[in-house]
Amino acid sequence: MQKVPASNFLQEKKPWLQKLVTMLEKEFTYVSALGTDVMGKRYSVSNKVTSISDGGGWSERGFVVRVYKDGCYFEYSFNNMPENTAELEALTIQITESASKQSGTAFLYPQPVDEPLVQTYHGEVEELPGNLGPDQIIARMKNLNKKMRDVSPLVVEASVSVSYAKTSKIFVSTKKDLEQHYYWADAYLSSTVRREKTTRSLHKSFSGMMGLEILALMDSGLEEVVQNACKLLDAKPTPPGEYDVICSPDAVGIIAHEAFGHGVELDMFIKNRANAKDYMGQPVASPIVRMHDGAKATRHVASYLFDDEGNLAGDTTIIENGILKAGISDALSAAALGLSPTGNGRRQAYSNKAYSRMTNTFISPGTDKLEDMIKSVKHGYLIEDAASGMEDPKDWGIQCMFTCAREIIDGKITDNWVAPVVMTGYVPDLLKAITMVSDDFEFSGAGGCGKGYKEWVKVSCGGPYIKTRARLG
Repeated sequence: MQKVPASNFLQEKKPWLQKLVTMLEKEFTYVSALGTDVMGKRYSVSNKVTSISDGGGWSERGFVVRVYKDGCYFEYSFNNMPENTAELEALTIQITESASKQSGTAFLYPQPVDEPLVQTYHGEVEELPGNLGPDQIIARMKNLNKKMRDVSPLVVEASVSVSYAKTSKIFVSTKKDLEQHYYWADAYLSSTVRREKTTRSLHKSFSGMMGLEILALMDSGLEEVVQNACKLLDAKPTPPGEYDVICSPDAVGIIAHEAFGHGVELDMFIKNRANAKDYMGQPVASPIVRMHDGAKATRHVASYLFDDEGNLAGDTTIIENGILKAGISDALSAAALGLSPTGNGRRQAYSNKAYSRMTNTFISPGTDKLEDMIKSVKHGYLIEDAASGMEDPKDWGIQCMFTCAREIIDGKITDNWVAPVVMTGYVPDLLKAITMVSDDFEFSGAGGCGKGYKEWVKVSCGGPYIKTRARLG
């Protein structure tokens, strides 16, 4: 394993950032500063096109200062750190004057607790991206592309994409001095097949807190994605109705994310936009359901040492034995509700506001065996390959899209494929109908999550297989 190095940029600017905090403390009762340096690449190879771009939309470099006085917070972001005392004094004056112009009571909060804390985290990967040149990476991806096309003559397009980002952040306040440096990577294999006038596409994702070892991981999944794409050529539309279903870990992750993810982000409670606010301590799922979220809860793309407000990562039990127990919070929503922050204060970038955001969201494993779950289904479907999802936290409606499913008849999986699959319903009904939970546990983190239609952050989700009753169409 290779240790992820610190950001030279942040190490150079950190003393100036600490001086800025010290100077602002003369005027404000609380001061903190976050410095970020996120740099990455995205590589894409298809049959005829090869491309390389910066960051895949995740790259950023800059700073944000948060100050507090007389019940009010104020934030100031910038990307040019002063390099001499005169410039630092000018920035201090600018922040102080800008904060003094804030008026009204919309931003009144209790003062945060700033406890002494000094920690540094360096992630480890098997293959640092900087050790391979672009030509070497592209060559390995082209080899994957060729292998996919060689699996079947029905393949008309094969694409391979890999993204990675090195995330470095520092957080300083009167009592805190925190650093973190780590890589995450995600990748897709996509196969498009055609027979006569029928065309189908299927993709498989890979992700984790890793470097370019993800390329070797992709090699193990390419035959499956092509073979299953070919099987989809005979897929029929999903007959609308209510069925016993077994959801794969990939599908379970989407359900967990959409069912009680956004709905328990505590800033939604303050805005009265989440039904869950009125159901704390009440049953909302089957007694065998346990649901967690937290950057510390498992190791995946949304894991970190501390969030963008300097709070250590946590592991929040959202649902325990079917009972809704807790939500996830940023520092300000937690303060407004009289709670401790859960380490879920996240920003899309240094220049964006911190919100309560999911990290690694999942349903915990149970004790059932997948083969027994399948045998228990008289007629239903094994749902796989999550595509997307939507929820309505105010009314608990849910809609999840899946690429495909396989029909189960008399306890056996058949080759009768249906595609696409749409699951809709009322969240508590779906979760209370869960009767079996497997002892498997898998995660996926190849996508991102938006707050509404914006504010994207990296997330992951997953879990075991579950058996439930659901409406498909």
